[in-house]
Amino acid sequence: MPEPAEHSHDPALPGQQMRDMLDCVERLILDGVCHGHFGLTIRSEIGPNGRRSVVVEAGKSHKFTIPADELPRRAG
Repeated sequence: MPEPAEHSHDPALPGQQMRDMLDCVERLILDGVCHGHFGLTIRSEIGPNGRRSVVVEAGKSHKFTIPADELPRRAG
């Protein structure tokens, strides 16, 4: 049986926590537009070891902790 392929993180792409946060924001915006009115607040701060703590508030809070090594790298 072949060995499973190792998955390495492409530094140009967002990590899982970043994708989860973006999916959440997209879902909240689409739900809000369909509902007709909504409010959305996003706060972020840099914590220990360069981790980003992101809180998305839209009726209830959704918290994401994004490790520094999962941040997408910008070209240039």
